[in-house]
Amino acid sequence: DAIEQFGFGNWEDMAAHVGASRTPQEVMEHYVSMYIHGNLGKACIPDTIPNRVTDHTCPSGGPLSPSLTTPLPPLDISVAEQQQLGYMPLRDDYEIEYDQDAETLISGLSVNYDDDDVEIELKRAHVDMYVRKLRERQRRKNIARDYNLVPAFLGKDKKEKEKALKRKITKEEKELRLKLRPLYQFMSCKEFDDLFENMHKEKMLRAKIRELQRYRRNGITKMEESAEYEAARHKREKRKENKNLAGSKRGKEDGKDGEFAAIENLPGFELLSDREKVLCTSLNLSPARYVTVKTIIIKDHLQKRQGIPSKSRLPSYLDKVLKKRILNFLTESGWISRDAS
Repeated sequence: DAIEQFGFGNWEDMAAHVGASRTPQEVMEHYVSMYIHGNLGKACIPDTIPNRVTDHTCPSGGPLSPSLTTPLPPLDISVAEQQQLGYMPLRDDYEIEYDQDAETLISGLSVNYDDDDVEIELKRAHVDMYVRKLRERQRRKNIARDYNLVPAFLGKDKKEKEKALKRKITKEEKELRLKLRPLYQFMSCKEFDDLFENMHKEKMLRAKIRELQRYRRNGITKMEESAEYEAARHKREKRKENKNLAGSKRGKEDGKDGEFAAIENLPGFELLSDREKVLCTSLNLSPARYVTVKTIIIKDHLQKRQGIPSKSRLPSYLDKVLKKRILNFLTESGWISRDAS
């Protein structure tokens, strides 16, 4: 009578109905032992219950798998950071989610008894579209959680990364990681880190192989001999470096004398500036000829500025290339204006 009146599981009210001398635990144990596992239960409850409700979802990760939208454990962040992100920890949701308007696909749907087949299929299509959007939303949350993107946004993961890394990451590897960021959505964080660890191992192994091949080419067949070889090679490179350094110092000391050796003994050399000496050397033009051309060009330029008509009387040895180079030089040096050149 108490079961029918108060419902199965409401043991407190049942104990009060039976009598104050019985506790809820005693009432439950008595009912289970006498009515379910006792003779009455064996006679009334069959071993196999027909018409059992079948679970049509796919727990193995199929299209309707509950695991696709199962909430993750809440983020361990402070209340201020939750407000900054618009994060609701009990629901593991954000105020603004990916594809915020996804719910509009099904918010207006209703099942009516007079729906025809086309309308039913259309509503099913809407539900399928909504489920796909939910799966994509959850997939993005999983990626953000796996790669610690929320702590990275809040600036919390720098110290943790430094502790976790066993080796120093080079600049080239950082650039490569940035280029391969699209792979985040296809690989877990551990797989992504393992990829770069394996690439680093491959690089080290290739370098070691090249080193061993170099030893072999130089007749070294034992690792004990390599230390002596490396010491001798280091000494050779040091001597070569010192020799090059001494040569560059000597070159700096007599640099100017050797630079203008081709024209320094020609007449007019002392009239040229350092830049003009470089120009004459590059054009293979004697200082006297350069001074002549320079004088004619400047004189013609001054006459034109005064409005006096003048006919250019440039020497015959001055071709178009030489003329253009000299005009550009005089313009850059401020001897003549850019319009005249």
